[in-house]
Amino acid sequence: MKLNRLFLLAPVILSCFAASTTLHAESDPAYQHSIEDWRAERLADLKGPDGYLNLVGLFWLQPGATSFGAAHDNDLVFPGAGLARLGEFRLGDEGVSMTVASNAGVTVAGRPVISVLMPDDTEDDAITAQHGSLAWNVVRREDRYAIRLRDYSSPALAALTAIPHYDVDSRWRVDAVWSPYAEPRVVAVGTVIAGLGWNPVSPGVVEFEIGGEIHSLEAYESGDSLFFVFGDQTSGRGTYPAGRFLYADLPQPGSTTVLDFNRAYNPPCAFNDFSTCPVAAPRNRLKVAVTAGEKYGQSLQLPESAAAH
Repeated sequence: MKLNRLFLLAPVILSCFAASTTLHAESDPAYQHSIEDWRAERLADLKGPDGYLNLVGLFWLQPGATSFGAAHDNDLVFPGAGLARLGEFRLGDEGVSMTVASNAGVTVAGRPVISVLMPDDTEDDAITAQHGSLAWNVVRREDRYAIRLRDYSSPALAALTAIPHYDVDSRWRVDAVWSPYAEPRVVAVGTVIAGLGWNPVSPGVVEFEIGGEIHSLEAYESGDSLFFVFGDQTSGRGTYPAGRFLYADLPQPGSTTVLDFNRAYNPPCAFNDFSTCPVAAPRNRLKVAVTAGEKYGQSLQLPESAAAH
């Protein structure tokens, strides 16, 4: 499923903030600088080796052998590969293995390989193979496996110089009451890939006040943090249509945490077509315009050099 990347220019009007103890004071210089530092680090991470700007392909595997290389008669075409046929992947009961030609120059952790089992990204011993500027690893989503291809010389790395965002306003640092479930529950969340779901564990919900109204978001487990995928009235009208991501500290039951919407950010699929991002569930779509955090527009529609299959 491709998401509509149309960037609507119609203005979004933010409901006036009512007087509320849940809203922090106006931005001060130190807070402004902290957000600017966070934005700089965020852009650097996107451009890093494990970032999302160098993704150039996502290839779903079928059981059995799958050839790959530069030639167009391969099952998977790796643009820029040095050999017409680098080798083949094989999906079997143990996962994905890779066999390459002896002169392919494919390495793992800097060492040449000929044949290797490739643990996927859900395993602690996941590996990445490299050939010239290309690198790839195995990703697993539910019971499906794919090859995720990166190009460390991708034009997208230079194309993105900044991420559009709303002005910093610390009124969007909102105190939220944490209400854990009696028992954590597995929830069903959709993704940008047709037929592919995501089933995170939710430990509970947060409730907070904006403009005199109470809102809530369901949280997902993420170590010592709470992770949110949320939509709002700017989704598709200035921000990414599928929603944005946000983290908050995990508090004690009945206490509060801070939702800093100035740190709301675009999912990886805002930058490429080779990610498997979750989308905001219906219960996490807020009935308020969150005019804080990262925006989405044509400046984020970056060069593409491969395809998702």
